[in-house]
Amino acid sequence: MDAVVHPDLASFDAATHERLTADPVRNTIALTSLNRIRRLPAELPPTLISFHDNGKVIGSLIRTPPWPFQAADLPPAAAELAVRITNDVDPDAPGVTGPRDRAEAFATATGRTYRESLATRLYRLGTLVPPTVPGTWRLATEADVELLGAWRKEFLVEAVPEAPNEGATEAMRGSLQLGTGHALWEINGTPVAWASGSLPEAGMTRVGPVYTPPEHRRHGYGAAATAAVTQWALDRGATDVLLFTDLSNPISNSIYQRIGYEPVEDWAEFWWQD
Repeated sequence: MDAVVHPDLASFDAATHERLTADPVRNTIALTSLNRIRRLPAELPPTLISFHDNGKVIGSLIRTPPWPFQAADLPPAAAELAVRITNDVDPDAPGVTGPRDRAEAFATATGRTYRESLATRLYRLGTLVPPTVPGTWRLATEADVELLGAWRKEFLVEAVPEAPNEGATEAMRGSLQLGTGHALWEINGTPVAWASGSLPEAGMTRVGPVYTPPEHRRHGYGAAATAAVTQWALDRGATDVLLFTDLSNPISNSIYQRIGYEPVEDWAEFWWQD
């Protein structure tokens, strides 16, 4: 087995695009991350590595700073090779995320002290069952960018406190430019919940974040916004609509199942402690 560190996205795409798009559910984060930097060049260059066996691509590992490595396509047998390479080309990465077995294989191979910062479950839409909830929804526009930025910051503080949390408003502005759907659920014209969904990529849309401010919770608004942006994605041709839930929150896991999402696999995120 050997590996190639790609100097640019065009080189990486040539080696891996067909492989990644063949399994858009497993590779959801990689596909959306790569599409973003394809269309909105990143300030910091990504780390792009492909793994080969007898000339055939058998996996990949990517990182889009400042986020952790994405190990969904990393063969567990390549974990030690991946660690040796990334120690040289990307020593400042904060951790790794992916399906539990692959992320944990990489984290263990580093020999570093790490902790599990997040345990999630990947869900895929079966048949959408919109909830019956008071209110209506609309797509967010540029006029909503300050609200979206504030809610994104609150979401990250609550759900992933280790995650980078600067530039939230600019991130939301860029997201709107990319065509991401941001559904705002409103009561009498006041936004009370938000759900975001990426444009379909290889037939796949991923929903998230989903956020309801504390004062508006327990009314079903988040589920309603999620159903709205899910329908938006289906209307744009998505065949696989996905979302992640925090396994420590049984309420959200049950809510998404009630509107038609079905579990696929468990993921984990590990952050280095030294």
